[in-house]
Amino acid sequence: MGDLVRVETGGGVATIRIDRPKMNAINAPVLAELTEAANTIAADGDVRAAVVWGGPKIFAAGADIGGFDGLDPAGAAALSRQVNDAFLAIENMPQITVSAVNGYALGGGMELAMATDFRVAAADATFGQPEILLGIIPGGGGTQRLPRLVGITKAKEIIYTGRNVYPEEALAIGLVSAIHPAEGTYDAAVEMAAGYAAGPAALRMAKQAVMDGLPLSLADAVAREAEHFGDCFTTDDTRIGVASFLEKGPGKATFTGH
Repeated sequence: MGDLVRVETGGGVATIRIDRPKMNAINAPVLAELTEAANTIAADGDVRAAVVWGGPKIFAAGADIGGFDGLDPAGAAALSRQVNDAFLAIENMPQITVSAVNGYALGGGMELAMATDFRVAAADATFGQPEILLGIIPGGGGTQRLPRLVGITKAKEIIYTGRNVYPEEALAIGLVSAIHPAEGTYDAAVEMAAGYAAGPAALRMAKQAVMDGLPLSLADAVAREAEHFGDCFTTDDTRIGVASFLEKGPGKATFTGH
């Protein structure tokens, strides 16, 4: 992809690796390369899951604050839109996505992690939306995704105080799915992703149905679900799964991802 974001693939799983020493601070070039990586993987039919990782020391410590100096309102809003475009590209990937969070995931780093389907945390991970301490608010979706993940009251408290959230609390409130020793976090995320990569093509329909329904009324959301349910019956995996169930019972099918 570039010098700041690398993509590696194997076994149906892609890794999106952010590599901008020392803190993986998110700036315009990183956002551009993240968007390119997401779009490239989204179009790759051989990739069925993806891991977002910042390396063994740090996930991403947030935006490059030096770039905020001298910003006017129009420039700040444009920057927010660029961040959100990149993170929406990650969120809208049809593959199942997992963030492997070592070290800091603050500000934009936490917002990036929240754009994936799942997050696994290292025991040394630190999450937070500290923007309020700079006199600003989250600009990469933090005010919207965090309430959806942990509930409105808890999200308000985290955003309003700018405090850190450590792994045990993150697990308790549903921000992360699991905690692992720091040295094993990436491997655990890849293992989780590989499990989904072995699943049926219907996982894409399930993800799309969930995401499509979030802003809709229940009536409109279940109508959208019906469309995606129908789409399942265009896949080989539906035929494989139904035939396997009738012959062998549940949980015995081997899917192709098509």
